[in-house]
Amino acid sequence: MENPNKTGNAMELVLFRTEGRSFFHTSHTKQAFGEYWDVVQGKEIPKRLWTTEMKANCTTKVKEAPSPPFFFKVTIVGWLFLLLAFGIIGSLVYEGIQAPKQAEKYQQELTEKARISEGDVYFGNYRVYKEKGNVIGSEGGFGWFKVVKIEDSTYHISKSVETSDVAKPKEEVNSTDFEQETNAVKAKELGAHHKSFVSEDGLVEFSFSEKKNK
Repeated sequence: MENPNKTGNAMELVLFRTEGRSFFHTSHTKQAFGEYWDVVQGKEIPKRLWTTEMKANCTTKVKEAPSPPFFFKVTIVGWLFLLLAFGIIGSLVYEGIQAPKQAEKYQQELTEKARISEGDVYFGNYRVYKEKGNVIGSEGGFGWFKVVKIEDSTYHISKSVETSDVAKPKEEVNSTDFEQETNAVKAKELGAHHKSFVSEDGLVEFSFSEKKNK
């Protein structure tokens, strides 16, 4: 084939593939492409000067060009990134599946903790007023309290025989012996972690914070 750029100068066809590199992958284009170079001048021959024969020859050689060793390959860093990404996605999916079950279980636990049964013993405090809402002259203390009887919405609660005027660790207060006398009260709050009761006349109040394990 005659050199269209400089008659008599030898030329050669050079085939290329585009290679892409990043921290995560290396890739080669599937389609190769060719360039004609003037061997004497060491310059590329512009495509606008290519003859029909040159174009046909380039097309044939491109088709015959061997395939690269791979078209796409993940690097070690890429695999680590993918493993991390899959791990995070898997964890999020798992948590998404487990979340409703965990929420239901937690709600059941709260409901169970809020439930009161006859014979339950709680640690907390009480106060007995001479005048409703007037702390002056009232008496109270900390200790253990037993739910002796439940009638509809009325709770009959007795104090332990030993109570303390000041807060003490629950382990230091008697939790097995209770007075025979009980107080009839209504529930003000029946939460999982706090329960409070008051008598109908408002002169007796109980506040419980922890249930004794049987």
